[in-house]
Amino acid sequence: MERLADVSREFSKALDLGAHDGLATEGLISSDQVADVTALELSPKMVNLLKSKDINAVLGSEEKLPFEAATFDLVTSVLALHWVNDLPGALAQIKSVLKPDGLFLGCLFGGGTLNELRTSLIEAESSLTGGISPRISPLPGLQDMAGLMQRAGFALPVADVERVTVRYSSPLKLLDDLKGMGEQAAFAKRDGQERRPLSRRMLSRMAEIYQERFSDPDGKVRATFEIVWLSGWAPAENQPKPLRPGSGKFSMADAVKNVRKSDQND
Repeated sequence: MERLADVSREFSKALDLGAHDGLATEGLISSDQVADVTALELSPKMVNLLKSKDINAVLGSEEKLPFEAATFDLVTSVLALHWVNDLPGALAQIKSVLKPDGLFLGCLFGGGTLNELRTSLIEAESSLTGGISPRISPLPGLQDMAGLMQRAGFALPVADVERVTVRYSSPLKLLDDLKGMGEQAAFAKRDGQERRPLSRRMLSRMAEIYQERFSDPDGKVRATFEIVWLSGWAPAENQPKPLRPGSGKFSMADAVKNVRKSDQND
């Protein structure tokens, strides 16, 4: 909502993509910038929860949006897109359902998320079994998302990252939280790719490594969540266009020299 407030626009029809329990949807509804809000959610139980709050909720997938082109002038998505299998396709569909000059604003967990847990699991499993199995869902990096926004055809795309560190009394408490969030790894089973069960011995070794390498003086351990923020506009004729390379009238080198001279005079 803070990032939306930075945009000096009002929106007639918004879509909250992957609405979960409706926290972001409720923020949009209460905003003076947004007139009408629709929530899209994949979970039938969550859709029922949203409807119980008198939210206009639609059951559907982020990978197959059940809306006609140019339906919304704002699409938001809060911590849902990292579960999408076809992320380039999902972004292209988001752009498609936006009206010209409509805004997409969203965030998802990025590649640096749970780096401490990932490292501890890899070291524990490799030391005990001589190999590793996938334990944490793959997540995109900042540069990946910047490239995908451009590939999807958004105008004026911006991607930046925010890192949040959460401290826990123990690594096992972190695992409890991830389970409660529904953010455990969920891989489609593929032929020839067997996943070893996470044994008590492996969990114990992981916790030892985590405590040794990623704890603070008070004994608590750190967990990093990397949040990649995205914004982009559906193309429109009235949007600012970048100048043709080489068409600039002023030299950057001259500007830097002038600033340096000014600093020296001061």
